Amino acid sequence: MSEDALPLAGIHVIDFSRVLAGPYCTALLADLGAEVIKIEPPDGDDYRAVGPFSDGESGLFAALNRNKQSIVIDLKTDAGRTLAQTLCAWADVVVENFRPGVADKLGIGHAQLSEVNPALVYASVSGFGQTGPHAHRPAYDIILQAMCGLMDATGSPDGPPTLVGESVSDVVSGLFASWGVLAALLAREKTGRGTHVDVSMFDATLALSATLVARYAATGIAPVRTGNRHASSAPFGAYRAADGFFVVAVLNNRLFEAFAQTIDAPQLASDPRFADDQSRCEHEAALRDVIEGWSRERSVEEVNTILDAARIPVAPIRNVQQALESDHAVFRGLLREPPSGGRAQRLPSQPVKFSAYAGNRVTRAPALGEHTSAILRGQLGMNANQIEALQRLGAFGNTAQKESDHA
Repeated sequence: MSEDALPLAGIHVIDFSRVLAGPYCTALLADLGAEVIKIEPPDGDDYRAVGPFSDGESGLFAALNRNKQSIVIDLKTDAGRTLAQTLCAWADVVVENFRPGVADKLGIGHAQLSEVNPALVYASVSGFGQTGPHAHRPAYDIILQAMCGLMDATGSPDGPPTLVGESVSDVVSGLFASWGVLAALLAREKTGRGTHVDVSMFDATLALSATLVARYAATGIAPVRTGNRHASSAPFGAYRAADGFFVVAVLNNRLFEAFAQTIDAPQLASDPRFADDQSRCEHEAALRDVIEGWSRERSVEEVNTILDAARIPVAPIRNVQQALESDHAVFRGLLREPPSGGRAQRLPSQPVKFSAYAGNRVTRAPALGEHTSAILRGQLGMNANQIEALQRLGAFGNTAQKESDHA
């Protein structure tokens, strides 16, 4: 597949980010054809050392740094900072996730780079944003889930606050950062000028919590934990079958009447306790008893077959393996093999389909510093003597970086 056939072909991104939120942003851009050059310190992105590992490579690093090139630059040296600034002067986009102020100290802050490259779109992803009383606090996903009310709203009503089973604050921050970059690039088409995109994980996590925020905004009362139930609809949640659990989602009276008929309990539809969503929520325990009286005599598969045939929204509760290996996930191409050669680990890709473009690009993550020589020669026109001079000045750290044989 030609990269020219992708929506972001021709967009050049310099990626100073590491670990999760920033790399997820740039991976989404790279999936759609942007050229992403990942600038790593001599020791590499921290995620290179975080398991699980496959053939000696971090699975997390591989997934979040697909489709990128890697160059090693030591930003603690004058030569390294100058080299990084030169690359940024050539770029369309810069993404970083240092704590506020660190990029400025390293000579790669927005003010410094935009003075040379006014059209630059510069995205900063940080825990609490570039401004505000918590701006300089470090942040991890669990910190944000705790501070934004997500943990408090997750779990059983009689249990402790519960961490969501994914690093959602990091992921949604990377998603919003990619959205912000694209909006800024579109605006640049009109004005010719770039902008600073400030993405706060705190802000992004609250934005992700759309229904929680809406309920509070409407009532002034913080939502409480409801476990596997919906806060304002029933039956809407997880129920027990003979060999496991399933979920149903019944959101209106018409669907509830069809559901009652299907589970051989037509009397539910005329019972005043279950007349509408509010009353069904108030009497959810009694409703659950009737539902599980029917479902406990049937397997999860049988329950799903019966309810699906009646067009009742229903699903088994799968694990991630079952979801990714399902016929539908395979058809949609959610995990894909990179081109032959090198490591064969399957990689994820961004999920949006474009009718006017070919499928997303899926190539493996780079080895540390793999493209250093190729980038300096191709993008900056340097020759071997100039690259050797940078090496002597410590621009690449203490260890010489050699381009991989399969670059």
